Amino acid sequence: MKRFTDGRARGALLFVLAVAVLCAPAAWAQTPAQIDAALKAAHSKFQNLQEGKNADYIPALAKVDPKIFGIVLVTVDGKVYSVGDITSEVSIQSISKVFTMARVIQDSGPDAILNNMGVDATGQVFNSIVAVEQYRGSEMNAMVNPGAITSTSMVSGATADEIWGKIIGTYNDYAGRSLSVLEDVYKSEAETNQRNQAISMLMYAYGHIKAEPLRACDIYTKGCSVGVNAKDLAMMAATLANGGTNPVTGKVALKAEYVPEVLAVMATAGLYDDSGKWLYATGLPAKSGVGGGIIAVAPGKFGIAAIAPPLDAAGNSVKAQKAIADVSNALGGNPYASQPYVAKKK
Repeated sequence: MKRFTDGRARGALLFVLAVAVLCAPAAWAQTPAQIDAALKAAHSKFQNLQEGKNADYIPALAKVDPKIFGIVLVTVDGKVYSVGDITSEVSIQSISKVFTMARVIQDSGPDAILNNMGVDATGQVFNSIVAVEQYRGSEMNAMVNPGAITSTSMVSGATADEIWGKIIGTYNDYAGRSLSVLEDVYKSEAETNQRNQAISMLMYAYGHIKAEPLRACDIYTKGCSVGVNAKDLAMMAATLANGGTNPVTGKVALKAEYVPEVLAVMATAGLYDDSGKWLYATGLPAKSGVGGGIIAVAPGKFGIAAIAPPLDAAGNSVKAQKAIADVSNALGGNPYASQPYVAKKK
């Protein structure tokens, strides 16, 4: 980013989370009964909500059962709480962007992302070509398609299989189990991703992708087609909440020192055009996918995920947004909300 020195850029990137840490309560203590009650209340409240519709620009997504609805919360000490459908798999879609970016940061450091596509919200739709042209592929972030395809191209490997092995291995570490590609979704996306192919070529033309842009686009497409259930997504979120270590398996997926950068980009650009509205309402770094999933992170407390395929106009699950917000508000998840001041007795 040419507008900043390295130190100022890093400070700007981490400002939102630094404030959150300073304002956060000293401890988070919710009983299992309170957590269960919050999940059940949210599920019951929104289970019959009819708003939104499945994504249909990818044909396979239009066929997904719109009635799937599950919520899972995983605490940083590895306790798992769930309600609803937690076994049905949907494609991870754009939620994958978080963990590919995290892999690049883990391997090459946070400046690799900062100095290539950038970390700013674009102010444009997630697959905008105008955003690429405006700054010649800079002033981007890894949560929109141009930045995400570029992130994919930055994962090292001599062959497509080697690169894919690193990416899916990373996803597995966060989820705590072996995940696999939903082949029908991958085929459907690969047949209809001409716009992403064009974006990859533009990012290559402007020097952000160094080689094999169409290979990067294809691997990115495969990453978006990985199947996950609500428990998988909650575990991935909880790994970030737990400083990069999976709280159930104990596997270090990301060095703790790099977690703030990942959460900062999620906070500023995780829910497409409604990222600001989401952060304003919840304070939680989050990421959505058009498959119907949303993950959210309460640092040092819990990771939470919900899956419900019908989306709003911005491309975010209607039920998942409402459910996660309700659960977090009930359990004190917002990192910006400080404890009430109690005057000491003299």
